[in-house]
Amino acid sequence: MQYALPHYGDIVMPHTQTPPDRLHGLDALRGGALLLGVVLHASLSFFPTQIWIVGDDSTSIGAAWLFFAIHIFRMTAFFLIAGLFAHMMLSRRGWLGFLKDRVIRIGGPLATFWTPVMAGIITALVWNAHIQGWVTPGAEPPPPPTYDWTNFPLTHLWFLYVLLIFYAAALILRSPFAMLDRSGAWGRLVDRLTGAVTGPWTPILLAIPTAWAFWQDPAWVAFFAVPTPDEGIVPDTAALVAFGLAFGYGFLLDRRRDLLNRIAQWSPIFVGVAVTAGVAGYILAGGPNLEPMVEPTMDKAIAAGVMALAVQSSALGVMGLCIRFLSGHSPVRRYLADSSYWVYILHLPLVMLAQVWIQDWAGPWWLKLASVSLGVMAVCLISYELLIRHTFMGRWLNGRRVPWRRSPPQPTAAPAE
Repeated sequence: MQYALPHYGDIVMPHTQTPPDRLHGLDALRGGALLLGVVLHASLSFFPTQIWIVGDDSTSIGAAWLFFAIHIFRMTAFFLIAGLFAHMMLSRRGWLGFLKDRVIRIGGPLATFWTPVMAGIITALVWNAHIQGWVTPGAEPPPPPTYDWTNFPLTHLWFLYVLLIFYAAALILRSPFAMLDRSGAWGRLVDRLTGAVTGPWTPILLAIPTAWAFWQDPAWVAFFAVPTPDEGIVPDTAALVAFGLAFGYGFLLDRRRDLLNRIAQWSPIFVGVAVTAGVAGYILAGGPNLEPMVEPTMDKAIAAGVMALAVQSSALGVMGLCIRFLSGHSPVRRYLADSSYWVYILHLPLVMLAQVWIQDWAGPWWLKLASVSLGVMAVCLISYELLIRHTFMGRWLNGRRVPWRRSPPQPTAAPAE
């Protein structure tokens, strides 16, 4: 059975042909992965052990479970979809058009929004310090931290920086084969290999190098699975390996769209493996334990293998589920997918400010979490509608500007006889 590849799902397309239809299920997954960042970051202040700069009065182990369930698949799935869409754009626009588009729409927002985002985060930190009494009136403030290439704060915009690295790597690695492979023989070999590695064994194949990277990392925290490369110009090796494998596999999948149906068929198995490995990984990590596994011991090897399998199988699982159930067009899902880029760029300072504001309020953690998440989402979506969607910013971030009011269709003149 084939799933939700509209207008071409019932035939095997030539590997070099790119279908004109949007892959709505993958659009939904990409947007959902970014929007879940709001809930993910909002949950951090409710952990039983404070790990976030803003610690709420209401805490629960449920917040740690929620964070773990989202974090285990979210960004790996995002890079999997990003790789597929990268190859799609490269095929349509050529390397020069692809490079220009990525510099404008990925590099541009990173350079433009880092400063206001950082200013918002600092504002939240200062406000929280005053509320907590960490600042003594009249006392000389501590000197600002010194940053260099090893600890430069990329904030949550790190994903844009890592995307640029992967785009550059894809162009560099692809270029010699594109120039030499005039007959298409190398491309056909790659397509056959992609088909061979796609099946119920795919998460295992992706998990093996991922587990090795976890095991070799002396700073690896099992609870966080893939480390977030949000500090330093050189990202963590473990993050580059885990996310890079997902990106590269997605890049190759775009050449074999027929394999998306295979992933969809195996998605229940992928999800089952992800849940089993995720629960086992949580236990092996000791729950929300932030102590790194420094030495490459056997216990660390087992935890690394289980976590790597959970990460890769969950990303493939949600991808398959979205292909199966969300591939029809939905105006609401399309709107949220379009807005997700802006929402993710804007959300973190707003989440932190909201966390500071409500941290002393009475109420259960889940109600406060929902208030922060929904409130920030509302502000972000309103600003998207008023400032982004219908302006030049929409063309910049999303590649198109939606007119404020669509003109009614004009009657078609009768052909002259």
